[in-house]
Amino acid sequence: MSLFRHCSFVAAGVLDGLPSTDMPDVTVVLPCLNEAASLPGVLAAVPDGYRALVVDNNSTDGTAEVARRHGAEVVAEQRPGYGSAVQAGVVAATTDIVAVIDADGSLDARELPALVDELDRGADMAIGRRRAVNGLRWPWHARLGTAAVCWRLRTRYGLPVHDIAPMRVARREALLALGVTDRRFGYPLELLVRAAQAGWRVVEHDVAYGPRTGGKSKVSGSIRGSFIAALDFWRVIG
Repeated sequence: MSLFRHCSFVAAGVLDGLPSTDMPDVTVVLPCLNEAASLPGVLAAVPDGYRALVVDNNSTDGTAEVARRHGAEVVAEQRPGYGSAVQAGVVAATTDIVAVIDADGSLDARELPALVDELDRGADMAIGRRRAVNGLRWPWHARLGTAAVCWRLRTRYGLPVHDIAPMRVARREALLALGVTDRRFGYPLELLVRAAQAGWRVVEHDVAYGPRTGGKSKVSGSIRGSFIAALDFWRVIG
């Protein structure tokens, strides 16, 4: 092999049969509605080599500009709803593995590799089970709603889960093939139901859950928000 050809292979990232390491392995989808205050810290925690993809769901606080300034790719999704934003991000992803995490700073993206490792060990989806940090004020109505829904998932669908997956990791093509249709707060719940029906192996991994670092929660920030989310949940789970 000529020196020129050898150097060409090195430049392309292919040497001794090794694949290129230039492409990220995981896309981290961050659905956002007015999360400009939290995004800098959230994006800084995204592991090296992961691709951060912010889905701006009609923000009015400069979320998209903040995301771009901190190196994230931005997709605009005008159809309102958490599920709309997540679906747009999964569709836009180009990696085999997709992670979804709330962009409010309450979860730490540095915990994602542990969930990705679960896929390598045979899981179809790995989800983070929130464990409150000391001093966190976790509204009772949010905790009660989550506990009730997860009890239903365990007893009716046989899923060994205790949380509704605000942090989750799965393979993109399999995720899209589930055909989740909910475009509101019911998206993660329908995802779990469809995963159970498809025979997926779903595993939980404890993750730290702290206070949001900016803005106001669209769900647990008020009883009204929790009530709307609960209606979406029970509409899905019946």
